[in-house]
Amino acid sequence: MAMIDRNFDFATNGTVSAAALHALIDSATIYQDLITGQVPITSVGTNYELLIADGTNPNAAPNAVTVYDLFDDALTAGTYTNANISAALTYGTATGTRLVSANATITTGTITTGVIPTLTSSTATFGTTTSTAATITSGTITNLASTTGTIATLNSTTGTITNLSTTLAGDFTISQGTGTLGTSGATLGTYGGSTSIPSIVVDAKGRITSASTSAISSAGLVAQRVFTTTSTWTKPASLTRIKVTVVGGGASAGPSIATGGGQQSGGGGGGSGGASIKLIEAADLGATITATIGTGGVGQSSNNGIAGATSSFGTHCSATGGSPGAGCPAGAAWNADGGAGGAGSGGDINFDGGSGNCAAGGTYGSEGAGGGGGSTIFGGGGKASPIGAAGGAGRGYGAGGGGGANNENTGSAVDGGSGKAGIIIVEEYA
Repeated sequence: MAMIDRNFDFATNGTVSAAALHALIDSATIYQDLITGQVPITSVGTNYELLIADGTNPNAAPNAVTVYDLFDDALTAGTYTNANISAALTYGTATGTRLVSANATITTGTITTGVIPTLTSSTATFGTTTSTAATITSGTITNLASTTGTIATLNSTTGTITNLSTTLAGDFTISQGTGTLGTSGATLGTYGGSTSIPSIVVDAKGRITSASTSAISSAGLVAQRVFTTTSTWTKPASLTRIKVTVVGGGASAGPSIATGGGQQSGGGGGGSGGASIKLIEAADLGATITATIGTGGVGQSSNNGIAGATSSFGTHCSATGGSPGAGCPAGAAWNADGGAGGAGSGGDINFDGGSGNCAAGGTYGSEGAGGGGGSTIFGGGGKASPIGAAGGAGRGYGAGGGGGANNENTGSAVDGGSGKAGIIIVEEYA
């Protein structure tokens, strides 16, 4: 504030000489009290103007500048080597776009919007820096909280992000610096062991999404029931299934009758019983089941042999007996046929029994023998008899008997061998 000395006296409407005007200006005095005594301005508008003089040119006129224009370019491009900004830092409309610091400390601040192409700090510390809509394309930041900003490239060789929270698309999340995998659906635990095996489901990402166990059955075959005569089978309480094997009875062979001079005879072997094997679940079984055993044919001294009887396990499966061997009338040739084997039915596997053999020999005077009996899955048929002997009985369960044979001038007939009865075997599984 300048004060003009009012002691100068100028005539009204008079003329002021140049010397008097210079004396007036030279006597102008700045009074500090007049400045400090003014009322302070609590706020400055952007349209307020200041006069700024060029200190290097005392003859230059001062220039007016608004407060807004004065501070708009306050942050300019350059290098700030040792900046300590403790108050709030607002980076908004300033034209400077690069902040390079070798040893700066920014304790707090808010970057509300803008782009920082390169932010490089080798030893700078960012205590708390918050960005709501800033894009940082490259740089190293120790602690940055961003809600909508984008960090295109964040390079840090020794830095640590100690507290980062973000939502990721997929099965992985980061909250307060802790990464968490999404649950897959499988329950934590151990699956499988000595008595169980694991059953797992794996998704397209290779994760186990569910897991369970299946018990390993330690039980298998627990009992085996053998029936050689007709009996009743009783179902056990802990049964899961059974395997049944059924064999029909074997037939007896044909006899050899008494011969006269120049006569020979031999009987054909008896056929064996058929067989059937079946696996039956416990739910398909009654409380009791009749196991019927087919008897074997009894050896005869005349005519033909006797057929074997049918064996059956309830209505589940069965096997017929073998057919009898034929007897041979007295004559000059051996011509008696063996009997056909029986047949299994109703089983998972069904067998035909073996047929008996024909009597073997030639014309009168040659040696011969009766036909051998048919065999089964449990053994051979009866032995074919030599001249003058009865046929052998069937040996295996359900086998046919062997045929008898006579040479000339025998005093009596010889019997054909008997067939052997069938059998039923029940294997029980728990």
